[in-house]
Amino acid sequence: MLRRLLPKSTSFFEFFEAHSRLAHEACVGLSDLVAQPGQVEHLAEQIKQIERRADDVTHRCVDALHSTFITPFDRSDILRLMGRMDDIIDAVDSLAARMRIYNFTSVRPEMKELSDILVEAIEGIVQAVHDLPHLSKRGAEIQKCCFVVYEAESKADALLSSALMHLFEEEKDPFMVIKWKEIFERLERATDRCLVLNYGRKLCEGTYAEVAADPQVRQAYLGVT
Repeated sequence: MLRRLLPKSTSFFEFFEAHSRLAHEACVGLSDLVAQPGQVEHLAEQIKQIERRADDVTHRCVDALHSTFITPFDRSDILRLMGRMDDIIDAVDSLAARMRIYNFTSVRPEMKELSDILVEAIEGIVQAVHDLPHLSKRGAEIQKCCFVVYEAESKADALLSSALMHLFEEEKDPFMVIKWKEIFERLERATDRCLVLNYGRKLCEGTYAEVAADPQVRQAYLGVT
């Protein structure tokens, strides 16, 4: 009798997965834009369309949240997860729009490396989100995905420093320095948005082995110490 009174269950995991795949599509689109800067108008518009589709997924998820009695985990965590994935797409869309405004006909070599790192990070998120409904069985695999994201963010930080150093050494036009500095920082910020999915903060820092052995990380991702 009680089951009849409860609202029809909603698969929030479907919303998570749909959104993560759109985030992946946007990051791959940005990588294509970096590889083909002459197509910036077309590719930036494609990313904008992806961002709008992602917004629709977010709105439907929030609507479902307001009408669902039982959720798979805390409502605030659902909102935070959707919000963080939204941040990734918004950051990519903002970067593509800025490249459209600046109308670059070529890109600096570090752009390709940074966009590849971003794709690497989002692939880790896609896999982690895909495994989320089976957390009790796939906890170790999800943990590995989180480390992929962590390492990608660390690589992006190091590459940004190197890219800015080369920019200041090689570029003589001060306006181009300003433009490229903003582009690099926006791209690195998109990777940071991926890291924020790890419960909103860095739990520790170090090598893969050090992070994997850290009790805070093991508690957060596997529920064990």
